Amino acid sequence: MFPMRHYLQFTDFTREEYDYLFKRAAILKAKLAAGELYQPLIGKVLAMIFEKSSTRTRVSFEAGMAQFGGHAMFLQSKDTQLGRGEPIEDVAKVISRMTNIVMVRTFEQSIVERFADNSLVPVINGLTNEYHPCQILADIFTYIEKNGSIEGKTVAWIGDSNNISRTWLQAAKIFNFKLKQACPRGYEMTVLDGQKYDVEHFETFYDPYQAARDADIVTTDVCTSMGFERETLQRRKDFLHYRVSEKVMLQAKANAMFMHCLPAHRGEEVDPEVIDGPQSVVWDEAENRMHTQKAVIEYLLLGKVEE
Repeated sequence: MFPMRHYLQFTDFTREEYDYLFKRAAILKAKLAAGELYQPLIGKVLAMIFEKSSTRTRVSFEAGMAQFGGHAMFLQSKDTQLGRGEPIEDVAKVISRMTNIVMVRTFEQSIVERFADNSLVPVINGLTNEYHPCQILADIFTYIEKNGSIEGKTVAWIGDSNNISRTWLQAAKIFNFKLKQACPRGYEMTVLDGQKYDVEHFETFYDPYQAARDADIVTTDVCTSMGFERETLQRRKDFLHYRVSEKVMLQAKANAMFMHCLPAHRGEEVDPEVIDGPQSVVWDEAENRMHTQKAVIEYLLLGKVEE
């Protein structure tokens, strides 16, 4: 038996492990496309705990587990005693005795960490306020399957410092690429996880055109993330000039990809001509959430699979 592992933030896996996971995701994607039945997790149960709602996270995990021959159990806060104030530690001890793996989509990172500390089975972070490792896993896989290695490339993040951009920053060091962030003053990346980043890996700009210059990927997110709805009007005003437009995309490389984790607000953080245009890979990103998460689930439960 191999030691139990969790996937709570992007730094939980090494570069070598990610190389394996991307190869595995490609194999699993090809098996599904070929109609090959691959069910290594018959009888296994994934518990999905949602304190924050989501379309893509639920569908990708639930469909992936079904394809593996297992079962996914959907739990909202109102469906558990979490909504009535039961300690997260107690919930973890109970749920992990009845399931084989758990995905938690919640608010503070400390919640998923406390859950993992008290769980008897692997725990996956489906999103927290601080990190979204499953999304960046899918994003990098999407780039690799279309263009090859992301090492030495440039990712332009146009928008707020949120869980997505912070996870891109973690990935920049692991894969040795550069993240260029463009944001209004006051929205800079201030929490760098205690690490020092040089200009080879991270740089902040206040001009989206400058950040997008010669980028291989241009990516963004809604200007108001979950939990900041009270700031919506102010944020719309502050980010008015940080919309990814065709003019912004012209600053990037000719073959640059546009990415967005979705859902998108056309006309706010991105123009329809961009997200629905030929450089957009947002639908591939969304689908690849399922394939890459399947690779993570398989790895956490079965270890490396050789075939």
